[in-house]
Amino acid sequence: MKNELNFEKTNSKDENFVSLVQELDAYLSGVNGSQDEFFRQFNTIEALPYVIVGYIGTIPVGCGAFKIVEDKTVEVKRMYVKPIYRKKNIATLILKKLEEWAREEQFCSIVLETSKTMQPAVHLYEKNEYAIIPNYGSYKSVESSICFKKELNSF
Repeated sequence: MKNELNFEKTNSKDENFVSLVQELDAYLSGVNGSQDEFFRQFNTIEALPYVIVGYIGTIPVGCGAFKIVEDKTVEVKRMYVKPIYRKKNIATLILKKLEEWAREEQFCSIVLETSKTMQPAVHLYEKNEYAIIPNYGSYKSVESSICFKKELNSF
């Protein structure tokens, strides 16, 4: 079926992922304003081995990734859905694929950071049972950041 949504596990060398991240970075540059340079240092994609790209047919419409931050914890990175494909549950499906992959790799929890001003992102994580936690790591003193965590139950 031509308009079927499908997902591909890949890595950060994937050209469709790189293209989606370039769109994300352009968008975030406007959101982050003067803090853009600060956030960019945490969002490099040179070595992300866990990447999901979502496609409708052959068109890349969204992406997400995770990286290892501690022994049994991963951090969600580079979540993005092209604006014309938003409000179609694609971000939730990408997030679920990332969680499933993290479980398969024997990780126990997922953390992430987003901007308090990005209410659609905050809502996405809250509706997917991510709990607000104190800001962690490099985000500890960043007032515009909100951090989340979700425990992954094994099946």
